Amino acid sequence: MSAARSQDPARVAAVPSEAPDGATLTELDAPTRALVRLAAVIADGDERTVRGALERAVGEIPAEWVEELILQSYLFAGFPRTLNAMRAWRKVSGRPAPPDDPGADLANAPAWAADGEETCARVYGPFYARLRPNIAALHPALDAWMIVDGYGKVLSRPNLDLPRRELCVVAVCAVARQDRQLHSHLHGALHVGTPPDVVADALEALRDLMAPADHARALHLWSHVRATQRAS
Repeated sequence: MSAARSQDPARVAAVPSEAPDGATLTELDAPTRALVRLAAVIADGDERTVRGALERAVGEIPAEWVEELILQSYLFAGFPRTLNAMRAWRKVSGRPAPPDDPGADLANAPAWAADGEETCARVYGPFYARLRPNIAALHPALDAWMIVDGYGKVLSRPNLDLPRRELCVVAVCAVARQDRQLHSHLHGALHVGTPPDVVADALEALRDLMAPADHARALHLWSHVRATQRAS
């Protein structure tokens, strides 16, 4: 695809120019649904499938959202998939890399630590106090990396709000069959203010991207999370 497609005014005009605040996420709008599906494809698809999904994303999803999604994919899908996705995105979108970025400045590490603690506490809510010692018991470096790199340097970045980030994490955990993390981030999506109907619609948007048994298991986990939330 040529870069000219990204300049099609009829398509671009229908896409929000910036990520709205998470409080406005009252339904799974078309750009967010496409973003959630793109997260799943980047995590689980081959290179040709990922490129096709990125081609469709041009004009359907705000470019800032796509870039942030690709960046955060390294946390959940690894550097190889992230590098391949960003390379494909540069080609199909025609967007050059920014000349600089706060994420490249290691002097920001103290701010990442503070932001990471705040963001992680929002995502885990009442489970946060148990989370930190549990992760540190696995390995102290994992706890530090989770806060500074994961929730601070990456998931606290601007240009994509936390509810949409969490929906994308849910998508990745679902297609990767990581049920323990899916369970945590289904809770997390609710903790950061995502309406339950939106979470349910995001899971439904993944149906054709997952084996039937895997999708059924994700829905079962969601039912358990909803029951826990109602009981609390």
